[in-house]
Amino acid sequence: MSLSTNDPLRSHLAYEPQPLKFGTSGRRGEVVHLTQLEIYTNVVAEINYLQSLPQSEGGIQAGDDFYYAYDLRPSSTEYVENGRGALCQAVQQALKNTGMRPINLGAIPTPALTYWALKHGKGSIMVTGSHIPFDRNGYKLNTSIGELMKKDEEPINNNVAVTREELLSQPYTESLFDSQGVFRSAQSTLLPVTTEGRVAYIQRYLDFFKGETLQGMKLLAYQHSAVGRDLLVEIFEAFGAKVTAAGRSDTFVPIDTEAIDQAQLDTLENLQSQTGQKYDAVISTDGDSDRPLILAPEGDKLRFFSGDLLGMIVAEFLDIDAAVVPISTNDAIDRGSLASITEPKTKIGSPYVIAGMLRAICKGRSRVCGWEANGGFLTGCDIKRNGNVLTALPTRDAFLPLLCALFAAYKRKITLPELFDSLPQRYSRAAVLRNFPRVTSMKIMARFSPSEAIMQNVCYHPDHIIVKDADQAVLELEEPHAQRLGQIRKELQNIFSAEFDFAPITQILYTDGIRIVFSNGDVAHFRASGNADELRIYSVADTQERADSIASQGVAEPNGFLRRLESMV
Repeated sequence: MSLSTNDPLRSHLAYEPQPLKFGTSGRRGEVVHLTQLEIYTNVVAEINYLQSLPQSEGGIQAGDDFYYAYDLRPSSTEYVENGRGALCQAVQQALKNTGMRPINLGAIPTPALTYWALKHGKGSIMVTGSHIPFDRNGYKLNTSIGELMKKDEEPINNNVAVTREELLSQPYTESLFDSQGVFRSAQSTLLPVTTEGRVAYIQRYLDFFKGETLQGMKLLAYQHSAVGRDLLVEIFEAFGAKVTAAGRSDTFVPIDTEAIDQAQLDTLENLQSQTGQKYDAVISTDGDSDRPLILAPEGDKLRFFSGDLLGMIVAEFLDIDAAVVPISTNDAIDRGSLASITEPKTKIGSPYVIAGMLRAICKGRSRVCGWEANGGFLTGCDIKRNGNVLTALPTRDAFLPLLCALFAAYKRKITLPELFDSLPQRYSRAAVLRNFPRVTSMKIMARFSPSEAIMQNVCYHPDHIIVKDADQAVLELEEPHAQRLGQIRKELQNIFSAEFDFAPITQILYTDGIRIVFSNGDVAHFRASGNADELRIYSVADTQERADSIASQGVAEPNGFLRRLESMV
């Protein structure tokens, strides 16, 4: 059938559009599906949504400045295979066409962009795939008062559906896009970069830690392809540390600070040995530099410090009065000095942590912080220390926790391992199965979850089961539900069995994913990633060896715990 140029764009497309979905935080997808048409559609719809909100709820107005920035993966700013990529160009055009005044802050960390935008009460978009592999990408949009929350997703998705229909229904000759979903007039030029956001982000730390020093401390900065890689050198050198840069890469390197595997540890140890020096710490971040990575020598090996434990170090250093963390956090937080100020655990993802911080502020807490197992640290209030003020930044930040940990160790004249050994001795590890279909993950979650979503906390006793909701209120348990919960326990114990040194299951938490607690204190928690086709396992135990063992057996091929769960669905 021949097509007329008066036919709608829809009939001319040479590919099947794949809608871009919300992940845990922001939108992510495979680059092969990230056409400029799709990015433009979503950004236009989201800007229209923000323009419909009152200013008190993060609303913006046509004519306002709107900031954007990007990471270093090729598809963020360049056309890649089959005309995909150049996402920033689509964002820039969408901002212009919705009446906004786009301002390019360049390749800077996500928290640097957010800090500058919030400082001026404006919206922002970070084009990034965060920590996920380079063949994926996406973006994260912030309102004029902070991150989008989960309540915003449904109205935004409704807007997207309307905008998509409008664009696809346009006559082909009138459309901005060609049959490949690429701008018909190729948009290759971005606006000139303004460095104000980068400069202000550096100054944020110079001001807050004024009077502090790291003089004499030797740091190895693993730069890889992190957008904040040069800041790793610049900021820490400003405080007197001697910083050696290593591992800089022009090829994008996906670093998931929540799931550091042995291959990545080997890479870092090789980088250290190649320099011929010993360091007090190895520091790095993920791709968009909102998640920290910190390690230190212990014996002849590097010791990795998980983000949830790092958050505890930072919280104690800042002397906070309310801690908000997700359910995946190491339960050492419940056994130490922070236990009395820890708020109810949230689902995984910064929007949930931010909501938890807002609830704590409403209770009258004045030094509220939150963090995630990946180490990203959020401040819900202005924090005063030594006469200096750190203004609230309710989004994940990598540089604040790195600085706090190093200053804490330096001030106490101890090593990082000694500093972390001062925490309650609980050890964690995370591992991931990549390229794991999300539909299969959802089947696993459904198979081992209660039939009623209100059942969030299931406690198994020798002769009865107690079930509680999210607020820890005890629920009445009818016999059919009791039978199903008993069957779930039995099936899970067949997988997490005595053969692998597991004790009986005493509790299952369903706040986010399925978190199994065993009678000896071991924890095995499995959950589908919110950003990619991945199935994750988190472990907690009384020794690092045991935590490592649970995680490694979880992702072992071909018959690890996660594969055995897969075989059951």
